[in-house]
Amino acid sequence: MAEAIRDGLRLEAIAADIAGDGDTALELLSVNSYDIAVLDRDIPGPSGDEVARRIVASGSGMPILMLTAADRLDDKASGFGLGADDYLTKPFELQELVLRLRALDRRRAHARPPVRKIADLRLDPFRREVYRDDRYVALTRKQFAVLEVLVAAEGGVVSAEELLERAWDENADPFTNAVRITVSALRKRLGEPGIIATVPGVGYRIDTAAGTGSGGGGHG
Repeated sequence: MAEAIRDGLRLEAIAADIAGDGDTALELLSVNSYDIAVLDRDIPGPSGDEVARRIVASGSGMPILMLTAADRLDDKASGFGLGADDYLTKPFELQELVLRLRALDRRRAHARPPVRKIADLRLDPFRREVYRDDRYVALTRKQFAVLEVLVAAEGGVVSAEELLERAWDENADPFTNAVRITVSALRKRLGEPGIIATVPGVGYRIDTAAGTGSGGGGHG
């Protein structure tokens, strides 16, 4: 079931890692930075409840969505008491999970502007839309995911490894050229002047000077 959910989320451009038990969940949480935790309360090892307690205790502020077959009110009350931000009972529709995850992500990001702007790019993470110099740019889900990571870095360099980790998932082949191919296609979609710069041997970054004062045409 977890694998089916992960595959479904992948189709929605949401990368997810699976932990089959509490120990694995805590290990993944210790080495990776996640946006949201989806916890099944009935997992082997430290329970979902215990994992939730650890997340809350860490002070990371990571939203928690409890996923469980228990739908009695007292079960939900105890889950919220542990620090859960939302609750979904089985069986459920994948689309409802996606909607709830996006809602939690918006709530988590309430301090940042809902639409990100850098140079002449405007990226709307909720509507999954990108505009360059007010021109709509159609992107694939993967291209959008990569651009979202680069824009969030605000001109900072993002390594190919980090892009692979953030826009794909832990099962992505670290030796794949998927990042290079996706960035190349993304550059073509975004058009001229080029706005994604390559930092040789390091990674990629948004060229914050690209397109500033655009509208006069030309490649600058």
